[in-house]
Amino acid sequence: MKRRTFVTATLAAGLGLAFNAHAATQWDLASAYPAFNFHTQNLEQFAKDVSGATNGDVKITVHSGASLFKMPEIKRAVQGGQAQAGEFFMVSFQNEWQPFGLDGLPFLASNYDDAWKLYQAQRPALDKKLDQQGMKLLYAVAWPPQSIYSNKPINSVDDLKGMKWRVYSPTTARIGELVGAQPVTIQEAELTQALATGVIEGLITSSATGADNKLYEHMKYFTNVQAWIPKNAVVVNKKAFSALPKAEQDAVLKAAAQAEERGWKTSRQVDADSIAKLKAGGMQVVEPSAELRAGLAKVGDTVIQEWTAKAGDEGKQVLDAYRASK
Repeated sequence: MKRRTFVTATLAAGLGLAFNAHAATQWDLASAYPAFNFHTQNLEQFAKDVSGATNGDVKITVHSGASLFKMPEIKRAVQGGQAQAGEFFMVSFQNEWQPFGLDGLPFLASNYDDAWKLYQAQRPALDKKLDQQGMKLLYAVAWPPQSIYSNKPINSVDDLKGMKWRVYSPTTARIGELVGAQPVTIQEAELTQALATGVIEGLITSSATGADNKLYEHMKYFTNVQAWIPKNAVVVNKKAFSALPKAEQDAVLKAAAQAEERGWKTSRQVDADSIAKLKAGGMQVVEPSAELRAGLAKVGDTVIQEWTAKAGDEGKQVLDAYRASK
């Protein structure tokens, strides 16, 4: 009886070891955007693709809506290993490293083709910086172009003076200062409440953010200035990625490449669909006047000059590489 018990226990232990050796790798991926946002839906498809390609050996759980970490906390959480992966809005971290804010410079890249060229010029520096910070860039996807929402017509930069202006990055704050607005830092999750309570009176953001948050319920005008096209970066903790077998690393990278291609294509369609939703909601979608374009271009030149001075040789090399690609 004792021998049978010993054999049974030994067999059970062996089976347990075998099970543990093949246990699935579990990753938590933190995102600040709602489940219905196209970035989040792309993350969910990425997670499905990774699971399918690895036969379930790598499972990624997407935590949307800032349910795991708030937007400003996500990058550091991935760096520190509190989350294996995460998505962050690069321009919000410009003060940490100036090239993070490159795709938020006004009128540097205002259409998708130029935005893609900018990303290609930016990518080597991004890879190097994130590697130094203990992370790996999986992919990045553009938001639709950023335009102005307001309750009054904006025909020139003078119309922005005194406005309580929502900001989400150093660049949007600087633009607010240059046009004489009152910058107020508001995260997307707080946007609707801030508008409803009058904390902000105007903002510059994407058509997708406007449609997602039903800004037509609070704002009357969408002035389609297409000032810049910022990106979300999806990153993984370097140690977590390195712990995967080579075949699983390759599967993750292949799924990431597919997510990047899919995301950029989707972003273009989302822009068109979102503008249609704004119109359907009663918002007036207007093209910027020549005076407004000229005024914003002047502001943009100032912001780019200031950024270049802060970014040093590293930033200048990326900017030169982008300009040479056009």
